[in-house]
Amino acid sequence: MIRWLLYLTWIVFFLLHNDFWNWHTPKLALGLPVGLLYHIAYCVVAAALMTLLVRYAWPGRDDKGNGG
Repeated sequence: MIRWLLYLTWIVFFLLHNDFWNWHTPKLALGLPVGLLYHIAYCVVAAALMTLLVRYAWPGRDDKGNGG
């Protein structure tokens, strides 16, 4: 079950990669452009998501989490 939830999360996260809603936003947040700050946060969350995918959805692992 967690494997499919992670796959769905990955698809949604992939769609959020191009933040077209921030392309023309001239605002600054924490001294950085909003689009840059978005991608910094995106990279941090992407690293966490990839860690979870490797841990729980790596091919060849059985449902108990053991390698196979």
